[in-house]
Amino acid sequence: MYGAADESESIATIHAAVDAGVTLIDTGDYYSSGHNELLIGKALRDRRDRALISVKFGAMRAPNGDWLGYDARPAAVRNFIGYSLVRLGVDHIDVYRPGRLDSEVPIEDTIGAIADLIKAGYVRHIGLSEVGVETIRRAHAVHPISDLQIEYSLVSRGPEAAIFPLLRELSIGVTAYGVLSRGLLSGSTPQAGRDFRAYLPRFSADNRAQNQRLIDTLRALAAEKGATASQLAIAWVLAKGATIVPVIGARTRAQLSESLSALSIALSAEDLARVEAAIPASAVAGLRYGESQMRVLDSER
Repeated sequence: MYGAADESESIATIHAAVDAGVTLIDTGDYYSSGHNELLIGKALRDRRDRALISVKFGAMRAPNGDWLGYDARPAAVRNFIGYSLVRLGVDHIDVYRPGRLDSEVPIEDTIGAIADLIKAGYVRHIGLSEVGVETIRRAHAVHPISDLQIEYSLVSRGPEAAIFPLLRELSIGVTAYGVLSRGLLSGSTPQAGRDFRAYLPRFSADNRAQNQRLIDTLRALAAEKGATASQLAIAWVLAKGATIVPVIGARTRAQLSESLSALSIALSAEDLARVEAAIPASAVAGLRYGESQMRVLDSER
């Protein structure tokens, strides 16, 4: 989805991450129609016990990569995990979660199906992704939810209002994706080909030009810490709570190394306040997804 990738470098990057102490590998069975699971399976073949695997399921894709809809029926849940276990080459998945809310299927039915998979030994923990307060409560009433995956960054702070307080109440953790707003905060631009960011509002020509001011501000603040903009953005997420784990989308060892260096950046309460005042989420130009996608996100309701 971000353009061409080199498989040997991808595997080397996963190996480097695990060797550096990274203990969570996140994927989706629909990432490149199963190719990402196959890649992770190869990379973790001799080190499965050193990493937890989190898998999202539910999205359906055509051979050309087009999205075909979403299916979280209990029968579909059992079908999807069967294929994931084979592609990953494992006997269980540590965190299994619907990638989105299926508006046609009660969340209780989906979570109940995963709970059955836990009883059968195929799943260890249940997660959710991009859902709102009501859905979280309903799901948690069926089976304890361990984690919510949701977009969270300096410029995407919506979960702070109602979702994060509920997660603290229920002792549910967070895996935060999009911590760099898909590379926007690092100054990245969409690559030629099938880079889906070309269709995201924040990367459109006018919005990208306006957002450059935020990028420049972040770079200046990072320089004061002897860091890059990416490192400061990741360090900010790390500093927002011990139960928030940032998902790092590194495809090369160089990207991974830069991201992991964020662990050495200590941000005080004063630092956080200064960064947030200089880069308010309200200043970003463009939604995090297109309007049609935003309308169907349960987390945005």
